[in-house]
Amino acid sequence: MAKSQLSYSEKLALRERVKELTCLYGIAQIAGRLGISLEEVLQSIVELLPSAWQYPEIASARIALGNAVYQTTRFREGGQKQTADIVVGGQPRGTIEIVYAEQKPQLDEGPFLKEERNLIDEVSRQISLIIERRQTEEDKLNLYAQLRHADRLATIGMLAAGVAHELNEPLANILGFAQLAKKCPGIPTRAAKDIEKIEAASLQAREIIQKLLVFARQRPPKKARVNLNQVVQDSLYLLEARCAKEGIELGQVLCPDLPEITADSAQLSQVVVNLVVNALQSMYGAGRITIRTRSSEQSVHLIVEDTGAGMSKEVIEKIFVPFFTTKDVGQGTGLGLPVAHGIITAHDGSIEVESKVGSGTRFEIRLPIGEPEDAEGTT
Repeated sequence: MAKSQLSYSEKLALRERVKELTCLYGIAQIAGRLGISLEEVLQSIVELLPSAWQYPEIASARIALGNAVYQTTRFREGGQKQTADIVVGGQPRGTIEIVYAEQKPQLDEGPFLKEERNLIDEVSRQISLIIERRQTEEDKLNLYAQLRHADRLATIGMLAAGVAHELNEPLANILGFAQLAKKCPGIPTRAAKDIEKIEAASLQAREIIQKLLVFARQRPPKKARVNLNQVVQDSLYLLEARCAKEGIELGQVLCPDLPEITADSAQLSQVVVNLVVNALQSMYGAGRITIRTRSSEQSVHLIVEDTGAGMSKEVIEKIFVPFFTTKDVGQGTGLGLPVAHGIITAHDGSIEVESKVGSGTRFEIRLPIGEPEDAEGTT
């Protein structure tokens, strides 16, 4: 019985099909590895590609994704090449290139087979899916972290409000009796000084309680139409002397014609002061703090930048948690930034921070412009 013989073209097609499936199987294995970064995935894929083409001995590959480039060690520009776009979320993000180092005869697409066109298109599609999955996973992790942070802040806020209310009455009694004791005739000088210390400590404690209530949003803002530039100038007037004394340059770049917003000017002033004081305390010696304002279509922006010590990612994750501080004992209560966060949240705004150790910190606050009538009836 005669055995059927495959023709040369059939053998070639079968060989190319095996190479194609082997390549796609390899990509699937790479994508399924645990604990491997996207950069490692793309570099592994690019190393896999040349062996899937008809002339692997002269083929090299490159994947360009945004500003990042992944290529085989002997990749060279020029020569005959085949390319495909990497499209993620409907937007082109990069390209795949297969390049031959030598001239080869013309086939279906230059020196490339139509099967190779199908393969490079499928590889680009697989890379797009890998990138989209990675982005989805990152978005989920970020959302989970934000939810955990929000839940923690809400819990701390409720606790802070409860503690503040419980402390208010006994603190008021301490302060009241201290002030009455000061008025008693014939008090020894030493005792009078001790009473003054009691009064000062009580006032300081009351200020901390007020900050806790602001953080917990127990005190609604008293809103009116205000100009953020004016708030900044009034707030910095109180800090200019301190900055000059410590050798720190305080700069203002205020946007002219800044739209008014509906806000509590006293609370916004507190935000500005808290951010600038926080910047001051991050500096050791000379430096610069710059306050900027600008506007977009629906918001006004307040930006506070410093050239201080900067913060690590781990510290940034905790800066809005009450009583967390990296400062020395007596340098701060750990309430300045949480209070600023509470105020901005109560104004339906947002606050973002960018920082790098040794390179300073940048806070950006966005506040909605709103309408003038929004302030009516607000207490």
